[in-house]
Amino acid sequence: MNSNPMYMEYVDDADPQPARRRGWRVLGWVCVGLSAVMVAGSLTAYGVYRNAMGNIAHEDTDALVGPNRPKKLNSAMNILLLGSDTREGANSEYGRSMKNDPPRSDTMILLHLSPGGGQAMGISFPRDLMVPMPSCTTKGGGKTPAQSRAQINGAFTAGGASCVVKTIEHLSDIKIDHFMQVDFNGFKAITSAVGGVPVCLPKDVNDRQSKLRLSRGRHTIKGATALAYVRNRHGLGDGSDTDRIKRQQKFMGALANKAMSAGVLSNPGKLLGLVNATTKSLTTDNDLTPPVMMKIASGMQGMTSGKLRFVTVPSAPDPQDPNRVALTSAAQPFFAAIRGDKTVPTEEKPSAAKIPPSQVRVRVLNASGIVGQARRVAEDLESQGFQVVKVGNAATTKTSRVTYGAGADQQAQTLNRLIPNAPQPAASTSGSPGVVDLIVGSSWTNLKSAKSGIPKQQGEIRADADPCKEP
Repeated sequence: MNSNPMYMEYVDDADPQPARRRGWRVLGWVCVGLSAVMVAGSLTAYGVYRNAMGNIAHEDTDALVGPNRPKKLNSAMNILLLGSDTREGANSEYGRSMKNDPPRSDTMILLHLSPGGGQAMGISFPRDLMVPMPSCTTKGGGKTPAQSRAQINGAFTAGGASCVVKTIEHLSDIKIDHFMQVDFNGFKAITSAVGGVPVCLPKDVNDRQSKLRLSRGRHTIKGATALAYVRNRHGLGDGSDTDRIKRQQKFMGALANKAMSAGVLSNPGKLLGLVNATTKSLTTDNDLTPPVMMKIASGMQGMTSGKLRFVTVPSAPDPQDPNRVALTSAAQPFFAAIRGDKTVPTEEKPSAAKIPPSQVRVRVLNASGIVGQARRVAEDLESQGFQVVKVGNAATTKTSRVTYGAGADQQAQTLNRLIPNAPQPAASTSGSPGVVDLIVGSSWTNLKSAKSGIPKQQGEIRADADPCKEP
């Protein structure tokens, strides 16, 4: 066995699958975390680094995914970040016996940039998540078969990055604007370019498998030591993969915080090293051009690391297979919150209703002419506590409006407060007693929200969190 901690062919006997896959995911975590930082900040200096950007490879995602994609409900930006374990080129040194294996993506993070640039969230999709997988078009023009149940990281192996985009869009109904795919070759250079990443160890560690040797307490680590830290499983935590994912999320947050707050983005020398370390291993969709990158970065100016959060999509052990995970009932309301994310209106209607959403029964009727619109709105309502009793259709109309049956006038006011530019609710002779009808017109945008952006999620990690404190 090679004693260099960059060599990936070590055995982790706690993993139910070949342990080498675990190490590959770790590198992806860090690389895509840095990609998020670049989009949010350092690309504002793009003009200085034009030659470095010429290293980026591209893929025609629009053509590969096809036309039937989710509708955008707001001006948020969603960028899928993928870590690839390809052994092509210089990556062949990491696991020599796996050189001819098909590449996988054991890291999938949807970076959601809220409208107005006020906050961002990195949403992790576990590699063992079981999902329905649609048929995908490969770059060679072939077709992959649709599957009712498949492991999500198989989408990358089957059809590449664009197949992962299609699978997650199919699962969440969230429109993905761009993707960024990074391999693990530049890991040591990245952590060195930011001057090291702060971590905190709860105890002394001397682990033979990961080659991690650090004392208890605070450290700033980079290069091979940083790799050993994010790879470690037996020496830290409870030995579970869930615990390791949390540690990797904290590391990504700390990496982002260091890059955004420690002068890396304003220091030409450090920034050039950071960009060079990343772009040599970067692939994006055709539409993520340098001008688009600059536009995204410009829109994120002023965002602090405290507004960058990392979460895992709501999931739990799969009832059909305890070695896999499945989405929980909280997943669809969470996806609805992402789809409807926006800034809060500066003022609300003065006649605030006293009936809480939990006591409002709603029928959502699609009059927009857009397939699936009523279902999406219904999920948004449920995420805010309303009782949706029916989803159906109505004659097409432009203006959205609220009507109500006998005895539901106050309930209608509660709902109407969340409908932008809606007229006052009107009684309906065809309405059901005690039930409010929401007619969703073609001009529909999104619901107003009682809170700014996406509500705090269980277990989320902020990029500016103290590494020695639990989230």
